[in-house]
Order: sequence, then structure tokens, then C-alpha cells
Amino acid sequence: MKVELQNLTKQFMSRHKAGEVVTAVNNFTFTIPDGKLVGLLGPSGCGKSTTLYMICGLQKPTSGKIFFGEDDVTQLPPENRGVGLVFQNYALYPHMTVKQNILFPLQNLKGADKLTKEQMLERAYECAKIVQIDELMDRKPSELSGGQQQRVAIARALVKMPRVLLLDEPLSNLDARLRLQTREEIKRIQKETKITTVFVTHDQEEAMSISDMIVVMKLGIVQQIGKPQDVYNSPANLFVAKFLGTPPINVFGGEVKGGKLCIGGEEVLDVAGVSDCKVYVGIRPEGFILREDGPFTCKLQNVEVMGRDVSIVATNNASENPIIRAIIDADNLVDTNAENVRFALKPNKVFLFDKETEERIYLDGQKPTEIPR
Repeated sequence: MKVELQNLTKQFMSRHKAGEVVTAVNNFTFTIPDGKLVGLLGPSGCGKSTTLYMICGLQKPTSGKIFFGEDDVTQLPPENRGVGLVFQNYALYPHMTVKQNILFPLQNLKGADKLTKEQMLERAYECAKIVQIDELMDRKPSELSGGQQQRVAIARALVKMPRVLLLDEPLSNLDARLRLQTREEIKRIQKETKITTVFVTHDQEEAMSISDMIVVMKLGIVQQIGKPQDVYNSPANLFVAKFLGTPPINVFGGEVKGGKLCIGGEEVLDVAGVSDCKVYVGIRPEGFILREDGPFTCKLQNVEVMGRDVSIVATNNASENPIIRAIIDADNLVDTNAENVRFALKPNKVFLFDKETEERIYLDGQKPTEIPR
């Protein structure tokens, strides 16, 4: 089921200042392709959950339209939209068994949609098998782990055979190992069912690992839309560059002079075609090449060996971050007694941003990520 958002806007009255209007989502236009998993990504307060609640009908947009396929569902009540919603806190009924929790949405169906008891049980066990909890059907939620409870919540959402599956921060209450396992399960389930899915998270690693596409938001405004790797490789602005990536991108104050990029007075890269200006320079940790005659000098702080990679921790007076982190291959030998370390830079891992607007300045060979509408 294709989901189309047209100029979607949601405003609230401020609880702090009388008469002040707060815009939670601002003119959001995007088409979610049929059968894809799309991640809405951004910090707290960026409008991602509000967008999800407008899609499912729990909140009405101030303006704009929502289409499921060719159907305008903007004013349709949640129960008539055919959506399955999984909340952050699972929202299971504690006095019911797993089977009863999964059956509950089916027991409320009326009219032509009403099922027999045999049909309801068959569908409940099918969904339980998909999420691999069919052996836990007689247990209560209190007898399950956090990951198992989350699977019950997903099965309950799937049992209605929804046109769209909506997941609101579904992994935030799980520990690190369960989070990794459950996100792999969510991706597997989505591929098997081919249900169009919207996944809300503030965790960029989660969004990038399971999403077919990501939507990066800030203060209610869409910053960039694209395939996760495309957005990582070609951020549209400084906010997106800083939000995506672990370890985070290294940011420096710099300037372009005569086709050369200068950081801290050193000419570190040729940037032919870029006009002279002050810039922010973003360099991904994997964008450094250890070289004795490298043009970029940093003060060495520490070397961390991480199996196949080595992380060089350094400082530079032009850095916006307290430390710089460079990830290089473990085959490289680093003189840990040296005061300084020198690097060459990989041009495709270096991004320039306007000092005033923080928008991207593209180098030769770099192209903006296309935003599908």
C-alpha cells in the first residue's frame, strides 16, 4: 500500500506562552512506496512521532492530505484506516495471555469483517509463528522477556492484516543485545509480509540498518530523504552530516582560498571550482589516510586497536569537536610516541558546508542526493 503525504502540517497551541503556535510538522510532502520500510529519524521534538500519529489517525493534521493508495484517509477515523500500530511501551493487557492479546483486535471486528472463532485462532497462530512466539501463547506478558513482549505487540498489530504497519520507537525499552536482535526480526517480518512500514526512531544506527529509505527531520522540517547509505555518503547539510554516523563526523572551521581547502593554515585538499569563502569542513572518521608527508597535521592523543581497525584519537585547534577520531586499517603502523600525526584526506569523505546557512557546498564529482516526491 502506497502512502502519500501532501503538504502535511501540524500545529499546536503552546502550553508555555498564551496565543503562541508551535509547528510540530511543517509542510511534509513525501510518498512512501508500496511494500517498503521507511525510517523517520531525528532528535526528540523533531515531529517524527506526530507524523506517525497523523498517518494512523490519532491526530488530525492542521493542513495537508494523507492518501493510502488512491484513498484520501485524512478525515477517516483510526479504526477505519487499516493500520497496525506498535507503541514504545508495548501496551499489552497484563491480565490476558499472549493468545488473548493477539486475538483482541479480531474480536472487535463487526459486520462483513467479522471472523469465526476458528478463523481468528488460525490467523492468531499464523502471526505468532511469523514473530516466532507460537510456543508462548498461554503465557502472560509478565512471564515474557522485553523482546518477547515486543514480538507479541507486533503480532497483535499484524493480525488485523493492516494496509500499513506503524512502529513508534519500538526498540527503545530493550537492552543493547535484544535491540540488535529485534531490529533484525522487524526487518525479516517486514520482508516476509511485504507490508508498507513506517518506523520512528531517534537512533540513527537503527534507522540505517533496517530501513529501505530514511527521512531525517529537524524541528518539524524534513532535512533529507534517501536510501540510508546515500544520505550518509552525501548529507545535504551540516545537521544531517552530524546526525548520521558512528563515530560521529569530525567538524572543523576552515576556508577556501584559490581552489585550496585550508584548515588551521594548512592546505589540506584541492577544491577547484569552489569560490573563496569561510566553511565548515566535515570529515568522516574513515576519510583519513595515515601518511608521513600528509598535508593535515593533528596532535596525537591516543591509539585504540579495535581488531581489524585502528582508531587514532587526536586534536586540532580548528576542530569544533573536543577530539578528532580517525579510523584506519590495522595494517598501518602508528608511532604512539610521536607528538603529531599527519594525514591525507579522501575527497569523497570530505564535505564542505556554508558557514552561514550550513548548507552543503558540493565539490567536483559530488552530487546532491535526489529527494523522491
